[in-house]
Amino acid sequence: MSARGKARKRALEVLFEADLRKKVAVELLADRPVDDLSQGEYARELVVGVDSHREKIDDIINTYSEGWDMDRMPGIDRNILRIAIFEILWNSEVDDNVAISQAVEMANELSTVDSGKYINGVLGRVSVLKPVLGA
Repeated sequence: MSARGKARKRALEVLFEADLRKKVAVELLADRPVDDLSQGEYARELVVGVDSHREKIDDIINTYSEGWDMDRMPGIDRNILRIAIFEILWNSEVDDNVAISQAVEMANELSTVDSGKYINGVLGRVSVLKPVLGA
């Protein structure tokens, strides 16, 4: 797994825990040791980015996740979507297709059987509508 892939997983762990515990994700991240400096830097960039754009990201998820209320969505899926939407809309260093494929891979590994397909559909839509979303 690439350094960015590991950083995404680390960011996902922090965001998921913060979601469950109703804590501030950036504060949780600060308490975690980092083995690889580059992994830690990118994980921090993701967590800070998601927190900074959380309201807009959650509005996008609510708008484009057909048939799913954010409260009913599995927490892992919700946070995978948050990371990928941040990468698609606010991180020009990451190609949209890479963000989507990494999100689908994490969903297939960590969530339900249908999560990968669902996340792929939502993120595909976000990627296509990127110019309209105005991020």
